Amino acid sequence: MLNESTTEVLEKVKALNEALRKNNPPPEDTGHSVQQPVVYLSLVSGTRGYIEKLAHQINGTYEHGWYDACAVITRRLVETLIIECFESKGLSEKIKNSSGDFVYLSDLISAMLTEPTWNLGRNAKASLKALKDIGDKSAHSRRFIAQRRDIDRVMQDVRTVVQEIVFLASLK
Repeated sequence: MLNESTTEVLEKVKALNEALRKNNPPPEDTGHSVQQPVVYLSLVSGTRGYIEKLAHQINGTYEHGWYDACAVITRRLVETLIIECFESKGLSEKIKNSSGDFVYLSDLISAMLTEPTWNLGRNAKASLKALKDIGDKSAHSRRFIAQRRDIDRVMQDVRTVVQEIVFLASLK
């Protein structure tokens, strides 16, 4: 059992933490990741601000051990880059449904793989499927909880896909 002085100290620490949080909330916008463990920032710097922010979020979630979030944001980056690629070539209608909305990732990947305007590399083709798989599991499977090794396994896939699609989309 805690004595009174220990209880008082804990209450003061709690009050101090609440005051600090109130006066120093998290940033309004995406912060910068400290390191670049998943997405090399050199691959996305100078592209689009929202692509750069996604890269920071991917790296930041990995740094903090939030591996499901990392996988889901990586999935989002892949979707974004594929859309950017089609838009850069004036082909966005090929990846929209009858309502004018972009199709789901599986259809985006199929369109990316079969589009004759570019020749996606063999490694990027395989990497797209691996990134979709981990992103889908983290986003949609109730019992799947991603771990560091799951993300570590797809890091080279991230690099391959990001670099190739950024190039194909003429973002760099």
